[in-house]
Amino acid sequence: MKRRKNDSSNKHPNLSSEEEKQEKKSPDSSKKVLAICLGFRMLNALLIQTYFNPDEHWQALEVAHRIAFGYGHLTWEWKKGIRSYLHPMLFALFYKVIAFLGLDTPWFMMKAPRLLQSIFSAVGDLYLYKLSRVLFGDGVAKWAVSLSYVIRFYALHLFAVKLFSGWPFMMDDVLNHFQLFSQLANWFNFFCFNRTLSNSLETVLTLVGLYYWPCMRSSSNKVPSDSRKWGLAVAALACAIRPTSAITWVYVGLLELYLTRARLRFIFMELIPIGTLVLGFMCLVDCLLYGSWVLAPLNFLKFNFLSSGGDYYGNHKWHWYFTQGFTVMLFSFLPFCLAGIIKSKNWKLSGLIVWVLGLYSILGHKEFRFVLPVLPISLILSGYSLAALEEHGAPNSERKGPSHIHKKWPSKRQLAICFLLATNIPMALYMSLVHQRGTEDVMNYLSKEAAREKVKSILFLMPCHATPYYSTLHRNLPMRFLDCSPSEEKGIPDESDRFMMNPIGFAMDFAKTWSCPSHIVLFDSEEKQLRNFLVSHSFREVRRFFHAHFKVDRDLQASVVVYATSGM
Repeated sequence: MKRRKNDSSNKHPNLSSEEEKQEKKSPDSSKKVLAICLGFRMLNALLIQTYFNPDEHWQALEVAHRIAFGYGHLTWEWKKGIRSYLHPMLFALFYKVIAFLGLDTPWFMMKAPRLLQSIFSAVGDLYLYKLSRVLFGDGVAKWAVSLSYVIRFYALHLFAVKLFSGWPFMMDDVLNHFQLFSQLANWFNFFCFNRTLSNSLETVLTLVGLYYWPCMRSSSNKVPSDSRKWGLAVAALACAIRPTSAITWVYVGLLELYLTRARLRFIFMELIPIGTLVLGFMCLVDCLLYGSWVLAPLNFLKFNFLSSGGDYYGNHKWHWYFTQGFTVMLFSFLPFCLAGIIKSKNWKLSGLIVWVLGLYSILGHKEFRFVLPVLPISLILSGYSLAALEEHGAPNSERKGPSHIHKKWPSKRQLAICFLLATNIPMALYMSLVHQRGTEDVMNYLSKEAAREKVKSILFLMPCHATPYYSTLHRNLPMRFLDCSPSEEKGIPDESDRFMMNPIGFAMDFAKTWSCPSHIVLFDSEEKQLRNFLVSHSFREVRRFFHAHFKVDRDLQASVVVYATSGM
């Protein structure tokens, strides 16, 4: 096995000489790609108007709002030291800047965090492009990291203007202006990547880190000397923000350990010092905010892995990621991903995907977002298969007859592009603009009403964590939601479960001791049962917001209803 040679003569500390040549030759410089990615990721962020997962608000923005403004709800995880403050601190600092500039209006408080995340997402897009380029060259990179957000919102114009002037000309237009294709043509990336989940930032760090790890390159002879150190630092930060990221980096670390000859140097001069430094920084931040020394990753490991605490939130079959979860995320990209795995023969990337999906499959509790970091890796392989598709007919030099004959029908690649756009665009827009938007709309409405001093207190008679909270309301008013913290005694239903089992009985008992709120928020499925109860307590319906066309994990919650006391 050959020992790697470090090239320290590079002008750029993070680029090999070969990469510097590519950077000069390629018309799509990193700055240009980043600028375009950033602009349209921001547009992507503004278009997300639906609710996906409670952690987007309750484990990030709610905590950040409490740090920045002094009020906000901390869930039970923060009382037990299971979460690190590193991720919420990013948004807390951002909130401070917003408040200093006087921009903390209801609309901006709802949109600003996702706009911040769009900056991180754009960096992730850039590094996926860079990783694709060093692995497979410019051609695949263009297909692996498409600015499909551009295609999504500009393709209709291109199709309308160019459709009748010939398919090849139209597609050349697209390729000339928008040279990348898979990363954001995927519906789930468009829907999820810009959300303020720790998984989104974990995915960005995964893409950045993989680019710097020598073992992930096809040839590591000219990898810069400091590249692995950067990769280690990013990997450690990803693990500090989300401990389960270690699943990815254990694979990469073992691969690096196998391929390098300087194993002792890797472990004792790089891995341990850098890991200790990042872990120490995380512990310092947590100590300042918790008020005592807390090792959050260890507590997280104990709860989710050693005690199976995550199973409290639901269990899935071991094969769920392979048969449902990850296949839905890839959607129509699945056959292209499988083709890319076979054609590229890149066992490192393919092995990473199988490794991550396999280990997450062991855990009982499964969610789409847990495996988000390997979705872009799968899309790199999808991009490879797209780039490998031959144009219709023989190469230009071998064609016989008039050229217009060969331009009459679209090529396989063009058909594939149209198929992927036709299947992913509707899904992305529907999930981002329509499905489960009521819980976001209701908090936006209440925040505006609170700013006009028309809200005194709010009671949420719905499953716990179904809406954003203080981070959106941005008013220090009394609010109450139904608790669903895990109980140490198994089999005892929490408040949220008891309400869902018997809404009328729960509400009547609850009303005996409540401080009557000015507003009550609930889903229409429970509102039908509680309408008489609400009217008898002098509440009247003031607003109704569409929420969903179909049920997810409970009865259909078609709309969100707001009731207010007669005096409001």
